[in-house]
Amino acid sequence: MSEPRSKAQHRRRRSRTALAVGVPLALTAAGTFTYGTDLGLLGGSGRQASAAAPAWAADTADGFASVNSLGQNGTYGGRGGQVVTVTTQAELEKYATATQPYVIVVAGTIAMNPVGKEIKVQSDKTIVGRGTAGHIVGGGFFLGQGVHNVIIRNLTIRDAYQGIWNDKDHDFDAIQMDGAHHVWIDHNDLRHMADGLIDVRKDSTNVTVSWNRLSDNNKAFGIGWTENVKTDITIHHNWLRETEQRNPSTDNAAHAHLYNNFLEDAPGTAIKSAYGNYSRGGTKMVLENSLFQGVKNPVIKDSGAAIVQRGNSFSGTSGRNESGGSAFDPKTYYPYSLDKAADLPSILKAGAGPRASIGTTAVSTKAAAATTLTVAQDGSGQYRTVQAAVNAVPANNPSRVVIAVKPGTYRELVKVPSNKPHVTIQGTGGSRKDTTIVYNNASGTPKPGGGTYGTGGSATVAVEADDFQARNLTISNDFDEKANQSLDGHQAVALRTAADKVFLDGIIVSGDQDTLLLDTASKDRLGRVYVSNSYVIGNVDFIFGRATAVVDKSVITLKKRWNGTSAGYVTAPSTAANRKGILIANSTVNGDVSAGSFHLGRPWHAGGDASLDPQTTVRNTNLSSAIKSTPWTDMSGFSWKDDRFAEYGNYGAGAGQASTNRPHLSDAQAANQEVGDWLAGWTPSAS
Repeated sequence: MSEPRSKAQHRRRRSRTALAVGVPLALTAAGTFTYGTDLGLLGGSGRQASAAAPAWAADTADGFASVNSLGQNGTYGGRGGQVVTVTTQAELEKYATATQPYVIVVAGTIAMNPVGKEIKVQSDKTIVGRGTAGHIVGGGFFLGQGVHNVIIRNLTIRDAYQGIWNDKDHDFDAIQMDGAHHVWIDHNDLRHMADGLIDVRKDSTNVTVSWNRLSDNNKAFGIGWTENVKTDITIHHNWLRETEQRNPSTDNAAHAHLYNNFLEDAPGTAIKSAYGNYSRGGTKMVLENSLFQGVKNPVIKDSGAAIVQRGNSFSGTSGRNESGGSAFDPKTYYPYSLDKAADLPSILKAGAGPRASIGTTAVSTKAAAATTLTVAQDGSGQYRTVQAAVNAVPANNPSRVVIAVKPGTYRELVKVPSNKPHVTIQGTGGSRKDTTIVYNNASGTPKPGGGTYGTGGSATVAVEADDFQARNLTISNDFDEKANQSLDGHQAVALRTAADKVFLDGIIVSGDQDTLLLDTASKDRLGRVYVSNSYVIGNVDFIFGRATAVVDKSVITLKKRWNGTSAGYVTAPSTAANRKGILIANSTVNGDVSAGSFHLGRPWHAGGDASLDPQTTVRNTNLSSAIKSTPWTDMSGFSWKDDRFAEYGNYGAGAGQASTNRPHLSDAQAANQEVGDWLAGWTPSAS
């Protein structure tokens, strides 16, 4: 963990409003999981799952909309917010323009008044048509500067046309964005508008446009209108037919990845194509496995733009078909798979546009059966590496995928990207020691492609996908600090999480400095982590980050530094204001270190951010003599007394009486700092 550079102090805060108290974690006898007694823990619990939501409400974007950037880790819309059904323009505007997340189901035809009205959608929204019934007539949607995390799906948006084919007076688009980011436009039918069907303008970025039908329009799809080269966009599996221009026109896009699109100019129709895919300005475009039928000038580019073509098919086309320059490799940003260009007419005529299965209110009465992928080094499984199995998980998988890892030591880096939720990595041995994922990167370790890793980038296992689980295995970083004294930093993360609803159950997380980074997708995002029946091993700031994290019924093992000295800090929370930080409950803190040598924690104001309000509570926990009698300390000019550090009900040789240097919660305060308060309504359930 890099310490903040700023030394500025911040003022002591007044009392704060706590998060709403969630349902306490209920342990039932519904099931038991045993992980062996190799480390002295025998854990098990079965918990009632909450009612299932429609699968489509949990869908997340693929392509560039899935990439973690600009403080937004992927695109998942209003997932987690209230699901509401609308049938009028007033209802649609009410929820689309609200500040809180919503999943908005459009259940019928809404005629916009006045014609051309574009509803100003705010962040964290999913707007989805119910089956094929959701129609927006005579208007559309506008996403302004800074609006992010928006999904528009399964709608028919149509008929703002004002009788002028190349209309320059009526800017009536189906979907327009000016400076938005992380937007997913999927499975819509967009047609017969006054201006563009889709306009991605003014540095809008991290956009995915997939499985749409675009038709009966002059200007189909425009991207750019800026001198800056910033837009990252993925366009795949769209059917464009009888559209004259902008199919799409892509101006000054940093990365434009177009694949598996079907552009059709059918003979005998009144609308004739002027051009197909156009790379303008400083655009770098990768164009793969698309099909062009009857299109005039199917692929064109400006002199300064780049187009790399691979696997495209052209039938009955005429005029310019150009490529040249260097672009980029999309697979360095996200995984994807290609269909054959020849198969696109059948695939897209059947699959593009609104689907009857999306937006319906039916919910599952029981959890879907999990898919299991097996990993074994000896070739007896489906995959030889854990990452290969993760790569095989479909993007936006709607239900649980269990990656069952056979015993062995897997020396590799593993990343679970944000567009692959509901993944479990589970060791299959009799002990959590039998299956180990290990690597040795650290902050300052050279990257293969140049530069060096930072603290977060050093992680052996990185989890960016919600609803992740790990169990019955060891995750380790075995970076050798003694042998690498020349490096500036020795932060070497074993496991980094940057997601919500992460359940770490019956595992070992082992390292030295900065072992377990429990983070969130961005400062304003909730990221809940529940660590249960596990071991966490380290020495300096080795449980740290801004997540709302619980370490429960676990053993925290303190270890000496590389030079044999005993000193360190168990936690370094970097909690955002008005959120819960780190809670250690019902656990044990011990290790073969000197007495009075370790602090329980210190406040990490990452980047010198004085707005943060770090929090650690340690309660009902056995503290060994290694813990200092004054267990909290300052960090980088920030006083722990200005933040939230406290104990309650601890015992053992390292416990101590309440004092100004060792605050204890009152009984009333402790009643609001239970495990259930931290999890805020989420009940972790093994699956």
